[in-house]
Amino acid sequence: MGIFSALTDKITGKNPKNNAQSPRDPARYEDEREQATNGSKKERMSLAKNTETHREILYYLAENDPDPKIRRALAENASLPVQASSILATDQDVDVRLALAERLIKLLPELSKDKHSQLYAYAVQALGTLALDEVLKIRLALTSALKDHAYTPPKVAGQLARDVERQVSEPILKFCAALADEDLLDILSKHPASWAVQAIAGRSNVSSDVSTAIIRTDDVPAGRILIENEGAQLSKDLLMEIVDKARTTPEWQKPTALRKSLPRDVVLSMLSFVDEHIKAILASREDFDEDTRSEVAEIAKRRVAFATEHQAQDGETPLAHVKRLDKQKLLNEELVADALAMRETEFVIAVLAYKSKVSEDEIKKIIDMRSAKSIISLSWHCKFSMRFAFRLEQELCHLPKTELIYPKDGTDYPLPEADMKWQMEFLGFR
Repeated sequence: MGIFSALTDKITGKNPKNNAQSPRDPARYEDEREQATNGSKKERMSLAKNTETHREILYYLAENDPDPKIRRALAENASLPVQASSILATDQDVDVRLALAERLIKLLPELSKDKHSQLYAYAVQALGTLALDEVLKIRLALTSALKDHAYTPPKVAGQLARDVERQVSEPILKFCAALADEDLLDILSKHPASWAVQAIAGRSNVSSDVSTAIIRTDDVPAGRILIENEGAQLSKDLLMEIVDKARTTPEWQKPTALRKSLPRDVVLSMLSFVDEHIKAILASREDFDEDTRSEVAEIAKRRVAFATEHQAQDGETPLAHVKRLDKQKLLNEELVADALAMRETEFVIAVLAYKSKVSEDEIKKIIDMRSAKSIISLSWHCKFSMRFAFRLEQELCHLPKTELIYPKDGTDYPLPEADMKWQMEFLGFR
């Protein structure tokens, strides 16, 4: 009886599907032990199917019985100890492993009540083994059952999500709520196939970090799916990044313009490059107040004018273009801000050179310095507002957030005039 005594010690904890199993019946136990070790196939099958069979006997049969039909019956028996799952998860017979997978999935709601229990750990370990099974049918069965299962173990979801077969991984990537962000970010970092990125983009809930990772894959169809997905969290910074990429990705422009709760700055940035149809969508949004709608319409009108009426003439240099507009009394901060938004960089540099009476090369040197204090001082020297200076920091010098100098009280220059004068003298300006 030594082996059965060891099994008694191994099998601890209550069976979540049969908590009220009868205590050991010594006489019946001896009969079952004899049948398990020396009985006929019919006798062993009877033991395997009977929920009243002592659990140590069931465990012994799972570990030792040579007949796959009996082992399958054991896998389907609600009284089989969960501890035996790791044995059957590597069974040579496919049907046994399928039966075990089905039983474990049914057990998950009850086992999940105590995720720190040893029984839960046994079940997750066995499911993890099945998730890596070489037989596609088994992995498909797991995916089909677990993609919408409320109690899917995150570890198992992560394994299935990385499966090389699309039909296994795609449903988990798109539908499984248990799949952790850490897994999604790891998968996205490894340059997955486009269908995988699209599946993640279409999840019912996409966190801000995962949304950012999707956009940075530069997968155009996935980006569109994400932008159209109201369950995706898109921060203002990410929306600005999307808008920046949308300049050369027209497929993103309309869904971005239609997205709910679009920040004002994002709308104004889009007006610098989208066509008339998208401008009309932005101008007609009902979630803006009247003042914002008027502002959007006015900016759209100005930028159309800059792109048509105020463009450089044939053969005209940027500096000559600036001088002509100034002579026509059209050169003001709004026009230069529109040019900056429309990425007319050479024009903006020419304006700064013209206003400060230096060469365009000197202005380019300041930009290349990537110094917030220097660019702010240059803007002040040219009699532009601090709001415009802040945009120069971001859009002309492309300074990282940690190096930006913000306006004081939202509008004022934060540096003392003496400091800005010193900056300009240091740069060689008079």
